[in-house]
Amino acid sequence: MMLLRVVCSLLLAVSSWFAPCSASAAEGFRVPILLYHRFGPTVADGMTVTTPVFESHMKYLRDNGYTVIPLRRLVDCYQGKAPAPKPKSVVIVADDAHKSVYSDMLPVIRRYGYPVTIFAYPSAISNAKYAMTWDQLRELKKTGLFDIQSHTYWHPNFKKDRKKLSSEAYEKFVMTQLLKSKAKLEAELGAKVDLLAWPFGIYDDYLIKKAVEAGYVASFTIERRHAAPGDPIMKIPRYLLINSDSGRAFAQLLEGNAVKRNVVY
Repeated sequence: MMLLRVVCSLLLAVSSWFAPCSASAAEGFRVPILLYHRFGPTVADGMTVTTPVFESHMKYLRDNGYTVIPLRRLVDCYQGKAPAPKPKSVVIVADDAHKSVYSDMLPVIRRYGYPVTIFAYPSAISNAKYAMTWDQLRELKKTGLFDIQSHTYWHPNFKKDRKKLSSEAYEKFVMTQLLKSKAKLEAELGAKVDLLAWPFGIYDDYLIKKAVEAGYVASFTIERRHAAPGDPIMKIPRYLLINSDSGRAFAQLLEGNAVKRNVVY
């Protein structure tokens, strides 16, 4: 009897990792999560959205009746802790903690007062030339507009690493990436870290299981569609934005009619 209860408990836990948002909390919502990486005056690479285009996005949201909600608010809905987001709700996030988030994104966000979640990988912070410093991240946090969450410890390609490592070594590697990132961010910034963005959008059931074991309550992909009640909380989709997602293309994306394309990360 005891064994049966343990097995049932494990099955319930596993099902909760993949279960979609409860209908009572989330009836009818469709929320685009807008994912940015880098900003600047020109398109330096495929992941750059120019600062003028980014500002045009923020202006379009304001002028067309959209409400930018914190990512945490959407996660609370998936957990049944909050009602469904209102129509025309939008979430803004940025991966990698690139230095242009501080120099270019922050001034625009201050003007509009929109909440943003940054997914950072700590190995780069105050270390890589392209990344922000810990002091800059703390400054963002002090504005009350930015939440800092995990993008693993050094942004690995789990697919490649799984091919190179033994099962035991791979498990250790995965847990190090998940736990070390969480611990470092919490220690440096003094805030709870329990949300995870998958590097390169790579995930599978094994990685999700390990993320849950590491204490993450939600994780995010780069599938190009709105987040909706049917999405499992560990597989919430986001739109990876590039500079051509501007003007009419941006409006279509918000309406759920984004141009189909293969994501080049």
